[in-house]
Amino acid sequence: QVQLVESGGGLVQAGGSLRLSCAASGRTFGNYVVGWFRQAPGKEREFVAAIGWNGSNLRYADAVKGRFTISRDNAKNTVHLQMNSLKPEDTAVYYCAADSKRTMVIVRTDREYDYWGQGTQVTVSS
Repeated sequence: QVQLVESGGGLVQAGGSLRLSCAASGRTFGNYVVGWFRQAPGKEREFVAAIGWNGSNLRYADAVKGRFTISRDNAKNTVHLQMNSLKPEDTAVYYCAADSKRTMVIVRTDREYDYWGQGTQVTVSS
């Protein structure tokens, strides 16, 4: 089992930055694809970004491309999401998730991810 804990959320003005972190405990997730998803009030959960096991394969949703950067440190069992130029429409609960079935190929479907954190709130004011 892998336990995931997100941190780094908060309230920020439009144009500002936040860095989310996802820390894993229990079994290491160094061999898994790890992704970030978000869910805004009244909307379905959506894919944000994901990273392959060695950091060489990255995928981003079009809405965040060029503004968000995902990275990982397998030695520390952590994954980060650097969010710059934040917009009010980025407001959501952000979830970290791990796909234990894949090491490099990234899928954007949340049901393919089998470990989830509890989420961290990101609120961007206009």
